[in-house]
Amino acid sequence: MAGAALSAPLGVLAVFLPAAPATAADAYGAPTTRCEITDERLPELSGLVGIGDGVLAMNDGGDQAEVFALDGACAVVEVRTAPVDPYDPEDLAVGPDGTVWLADIGDNDQGRETVALIGLRPDGSSTLTRLTYPDGAHDAEALLMAPDGTPYLVTKEVLGASSVYRPDEPLADGATLPMTRVLGMGFTLTGTPGGPVGRAGQLLVTGGAVSRDGQRIALRTYTDAYVWPLTDSDVAGALGGSPVRVPLPDSPQGEAIAFAGNDRDLLVSSEGLPAALTLVPVAADLAPAPAADTPDGEGDGAAAAVDLTGGVNPVTAGVVAAGVATVLVWVGGRLRRRREG
Repeated sequence: MAGAALSAPLGVLAVFLPAAPATAADAYGAPTTRCEITDERLPELSGLVGIGDGVLAMNDGGDQAEVFALDGACAVVEVRTAPVDPYDPEDLAVGPDGTVWLADIGDNDQGRETVALIGLRPDGSSTLTRLTYPDGAHDAEALLMAPDGTPYLVTKEVLGASSVYRPDEPLADGATLPMTRVLGMGFTLTGTPGGPVGRAGQLLVTGGAVSRDGQRIALRTYTDAYVWPLTDSDVAGALGGSPVRVPLPDSPQGEAIAFAGNDRDLLVSSEGLPAALTLVPVAADLAPAPAADTPDGEGDGAAAAVDLTGGVNPVTAGVVAAGVATVLVWVGGRLRRRREG
């Protein structure tokens, strides 16, 4: 039975693992700590957005939709809430009209019929749109809000085979909208230490960001960040290209990533207090990357052979990833803090 349990995951990995090793990332410099978040209302930091010298931040979970504005010294200066009791908010973004979006998309048990995007509008009102996956429930922690206002969700998958989904229609208050899978992505082992689940943390997408100038996209795992150039709000097309990989400092549970106020440097942080808000400065501009080839005839939803191995042999990466899958099931139970229902 153990052999049968591993055969299917290895088959999935074979679809997504790239054949070539990754090149070294030198587009970002040495990380520094900008400040430390110590406010007791932010014990499980999961989402960030860079605003000028400060950030907007949100907690993983919680009993209400709540966004904190922090200044350049990481002190909370404002709190905004919406009259919504979320299930499991995981990420944060700002739309082109200034609406702050909380992504209520966590689903550790993969049992939700819908996920939701909760918007806090500039005028103080709020909006809620529910979303459905076309292929069953998924756990997700990353929201990418395109410059044109289209949201993309990136799933958090045990073996690194993440999928990217977008709604079929524009967001609308009170609506329940179907989504379409527009891309598959293959994250594999990088060798970067960190996170709560050992090597498996190198595979799990825990946050996302789009620069306010609309020129860059970032996704992160517990251990690494990946940055792509973006053109004309084509998020799926950008993610199909080759990213720059940025190893991140070791942290207990890194789930938050944002672009700083200059739209180029990265800001990252972790759950737990005190939480360092780390600045990763850009050292060189990203050159536009060609989209990865996709299998003939697949079109939307095809798997992107994204080069993310970090020099780890793909066969070794696949075997280790399959081995940690069982461990993740156990660790997931220990990390689960979600409410039932």
